[in-house]
Amino acid sequence: MNSSNLINSKDPLLQPFQIKGLRLKNRIMSTSHACGLEEGGLPKASYQAYHEEKAKGGLALSMFGGSSNIDIDSPNIFRQLNVGSDEIIPHFQEFSKRMHHHGAALMCQITHLGRRGDPYAGDWLTTIGPSPVRETLHRSIPKEMDEHDIKRVVNAYAEAAVRCKEGGLDGIETLAAGHLIGQFLSPITNRRSDKYGGSLENRCRFAIMVHESIRKKVGDDFIVGIRHSVDEGVRGGLSFEESLMAAKILNKEAGLDFINAVYGSMDSVRALAEENMPGMGTPLAPWVKPIGKFKEEVGVPVFHAARIADISSARYAVSEGLVDMAGMTRAQIADPHLVNKLISGTEEQIRPCVGATHCQSPYRPACLHNPATGRERTLQHSIKPTKGVHKNVVVIGGGPAGLEAARVSAERGHKVSLYEATQALGGQIRIGSTGSWRKDLIGIVEWRQSELERLGVRVHVNHFMEAEDVLELEPDVVIIATGGLPNIDILYGEELCVSTWDILNSQVPIGKEVLIYDGTGRHPAPLAAERAAAVGAKLKYVSIDALLGEELTYAEKIRWKKTFIERNIPFTSETKLIGVEKVGSGLVAVLCNEITLNEQKVSVDQVIIEQGSIPMDEIFKDLRKDSCNDGIIDLKSFAEASGQPNYDKQGFTLYRVGDSVSSRNIHTAILDSLRLCSTI
Repeated sequence: MNSSNLINSKDPLLQPFQIKGLRLKNRIMSTSHACGLEEGGLPKASYQAYHEEKAKGGLALSMFGGSSNIDIDSPNIFRQLNVGSDEIIPHFQEFSKRMHHHGAALMCQITHLGRRGDPYAGDWLTTIGPSPVRETLHRSIPKEMDEHDIKRVVNAYAEAAVRCKEGGLDGIETLAAGHLIGQFLSPITNRRSDKYGGSLENRCRFAIMVHESIRKKVGDDFIVGIRHSVDEGVRGGLSFEESLMAAKILNKEAGLDFINAVYGSMDSVRALAEENMPGMGTPLAPWVKPIGKFKEEVGVPVFHAARIADISSARYAVSEGLVDMAGMTRAQIADPHLVNKLISGTEEQIRPCVGATHCQSPYRPACLHNPATGRERTLQHSIKPTKGVHKNVVVIGGGPAGLEAARVSAERGHKVSLYEATQALGGQIRIGSTGSWRKDLIGIVEWRQSELERLGVRVHVNHFMEAEDVLELEPDVVIIATGGLPNIDILYGEELCVSTWDILNSQVPIGKEVLIYDGTGRHPAPLAAERAAAVGAKLKYVSIDALLGEELTYAEKIRWKKTFIERNIPFTSETKLIGVEKVGSGLVAVLCNEITLNEQKVSVDQVIIEQGSIPMDEIFKDLRKDSCNDGIIDLKSFAEASGQPNYDKQGFTLYRVGDSVSSRNIHTAILDSLRLCSTI
């Protein structure tokens, strides 16, 4: 055994863990989430491939099926599985075989949404709950359940558990926190005065009935746990003490094999973004200490996942006995091979989760900087060396698209050189990471810089390239990743304005009375507003969109809303900047309301514009005539990542990626480069 393996064999994260007859080979798991890959409520090929990649990558346990529905009045509202039908069993059987082949255990989360459902989704049935208390986030006012509803739902839980067992799964968890079981437990949502309400013992009755029914159907050997909040963290909700007592009551009466412990509630965007699933701008592993206190007293194995984003945080949580299994869910969305890299002693090569919450966007499970996640059937997480001729690949531009193009091309075995015009790599990411809570974005750049060094890529900064400079390198492939320049084009007066980049790069001083125009709903305008507010500028923030941060994930939106409230930044929506005029020593901005079409004039001394970027593509245009493909990308082959056509004409192939094509986000810039370069 070499020294690194000796060290790793003692690593707390690599120690096995036993639950009943199930031996988990290490302490790293992925917790249940709605990954967005289901097809008609079923876990078909893409869904299975997404989880199987983590099994190939070495994890011990993958839990899946976030909020899998057990009955007809718990509708599919965010790409959930349907465990209320026998149709799912053969898919489970195939799924189990694939995961077990790699030594990974597999469990499903089953639930009834209760009031968290939608009466206008699925079969348009009323939502149900212990009491008719409206949920803020999903907006439904449920029907109060009667004894018939309770009996039906209890049986539906048990039947769903049987389907999981027949599907070859190793176990299940029910979801209490925020869902129907938790709605009975919480005094906020349970206002009943019968045997299901009032005292904690009564509020536990429904949960006990569910788990007793499940156990009766699946037997003692099948593993059954619960995802349970240790503290709802809101006034009138379950306190830590009541949550602990509820878990003890449930364990005593029905028997639990584990508790997947979470913190907070789920019925508002704030609660989800800052407590239940915290992201960038919040501390790493914020709840492991209260979870550890809960574990000390509850008497059953405890799992936990909430921003356990790196190996150090996971190792601390396990080594200190705060958790039995570390849920590194989003960390493995960023790098599903995380465990194998830990085992092999190459921990420094783990692609970091930066907490951007892009995986919680409508495009989930898409990681901001690992576009292979969720696309396992077409893209590779581990780039395979080419079996063809090694080529001279020249990459122009060192932003996210250029860095990824260089990394993937080098992994293919090609000779790669990268040229960046500025003094530092990273492009717009360096601008984006200047905000108060966006600093972790730089991890996207730092990981790629480290990988380029490991792969021997020749990186040149402060190196502005023109067409003749590229031709002198005698390239076989040229990839243009020069990004874009700020677009401040308006009907008139743009020469009087500055861009958000000017402000964020500190190239232009901030005025005293400032109008910021947000024409994208992305991060730059709020970042500039935060910067201006910090120096005491009097701000007017105007957006073409109805909501602040319209293009962002819900977690990012709530962050910016909080910032605007705390800094008292006024927000004017659905208004367009028409033009800017010079009047005396100041400026007049002409605004048009998109709803009424009324115009107004606002006097300021500075106008800051955010409208995305326009491609900086001069070098691409200059090189086209010398390339063998005229810079053309075959879109069908590109979309399928199946390789670009070969050309009989002599010369190099020329491509462009990222914002040098059009103004988009980090994920798409990296995706461009991955699906292009993985077949070169």
